[in-house]
Amino acid sequence: MKKIYAWEPWFFMFFGLFHLHRIWGLIDRTSYADFWLGILESKGTFYFVLMGILAFLCVCGIVTFCKNKKNNYWWRWIYIFGGSYVLFDLFAIAIEFKVWNDLLLFMFDVNSACWNIVWGFFVALGGFVFCLGAKLLKQRKALNPNLSN
Repeated sequence: MKKIYAWEPWFFMFFGLFHLHRIWGLIDRTSYADFWLGILESKGTFYFVLMGILAFLCVCGIVTFCKNKKNNYWWRWIYIFGGSYVLFDLFAIAIEFKVWNDLLLFMFDVNSACWNIVWGFFVALGGFVFCLGAKLLKQRKALNPNLSN
């Protein structure tokens, strides 16, 4: 039987908000790029806490997909593709993979003609994922009216 776990809507809403914060980059390129490049370069507590949360959530999603391989919803494929991408991204940043670092520097180039396309895509993705999470929360409550979340 298909089941929406209590944490799943919150997973999508968290990732949605994480991507939606990039609206800041569309409003103020320089402060956005300075903030994130500073985080990536310093690799302080905030960096490791955020990367740990992202990695943990991705692993949880992939495990959930695999555990339910015969009864998956369509949206759980996001765990496989999105989670694999995020885990690769985190790994490439951690080992300072040159090609990936060059890509990040391109993405954070405030003079790039592609800036609005790149960050606009992430904002749109965040909006979609957040709405998916809200829909799943509503759907879960409808399927289980006695649950508190």
